[in-house]
Amino acid sequence: MTQPLAPVEPVSGLTDNHGRMVNYVRLAVTDRCNLNCRYCRPKGPCNEPRRELLSYEELERICRLLVAMGISKVRVTGGEPLVRHGMLGFLRQLRDIKGLQQLALTTNATLLAPHLSELRQLRLSGLNISLDTLQPERFAAITGQDLFARVFAVIEAAVAAGMPVKINAVVQEGINTDELLELARLAEKRPIQVRFIEPMPFDGGSSFVAGNWNLARLEQYFRNNLPALTETPLAGSTARVFQVAGFKGSIGLIGGYSRCFCATCNKIRITPQGILKTCLYDDGVLDLRETLRAGADDGELTELIRSCLGRRQIDGFAAAEKRKKGHLPGSCASMATIGG
Repeated sequence: MTQPLAPVEPVSGLTDNHGRMVNYVRLAVTDRCNLNCRYCRPKGPCNEPRRELLSYEELERICRLLVAMGISKVRVTGGEPLVRHGMLGFLRQLRDIKGLQQLALTTNATLLAPHLSELRQLRLSGLNISLDTLQPERFAAITGQDLFARVFAVIEAAVAAGMPVKINAVVQEGINTDELLELARLAEKRPIQVRFIEPMPFDGGSSFVAGNWNLARLEQYFRNNLPALTETPLAGSTARVFQVAGFKGSIGLIGGYSRCFCATCNKIRITPQGILKTCLYDDGVLDLRETLRAGADDGELTELIRSCLGRRQIDGFAAAEKRKKGHLPGSCASMATIGG
């Protein structure tokens, strides 16, 4: 039986063994998605049985505990969060957690339209929408669904409603690199941030080639093609954010494969299966699902989480190296099973 959840007050900050403050959790609520983007999901099925995922009660309990420990921001991710029944009710529950300062959602926006009004009422601190191309045929080729018009209409509606929108575009060499500038110009007349993400080795495949569009090349490309690019330093941000002369919005560059933001990383992840990850590149450090279902109380959970942060790797390169030493060669995880 699920124990009733009592209100909790934040009691202390949460830091790792390298002195980095941790105040942000990316909470993946499902590995299911109605799209099939090639860089996110393996070719075969990857959906876990529903009972293998954390229940909403378990997710809420974890979030309340983390907020009590010092987490101030929760980003709900998937898969696609909105394919999970009852998601809007769960977001309302998270919004009611005392001490939670920021609640954000990452989505592909294909199911967003009926929920825009309610999401606006939730005062989301961020609505991140995946969009890798402005060409409908290319969108269908990348995602497996001919839904570009629906997604773009929702983006425009969210912006018009005054919601804080960011566009996430994964840079795919030879696929969408010919329209990076066009994507960036979405921020010219809209108060949004368009973020360009390096491809990463999380497609569920057995090999990965980084390609030529790394963070340094992206920066040089935009400096060459956009006027008066000015960087705006943001503490703890995974994105390097740039203002562009004459733009209402901004552009961001995320070096997920270059791993250039590890020194100030302030986030942890919880996968759809309930695995705590202190780094995107680690193999998971604590099975929260097993721990919860074994009957651990809040004190035990708190100590286990702090212990994991006390053994956090210095950066993503060290985490990846440790993961490799413990595994035979083979397929890497997919972003769908990790949580976007």
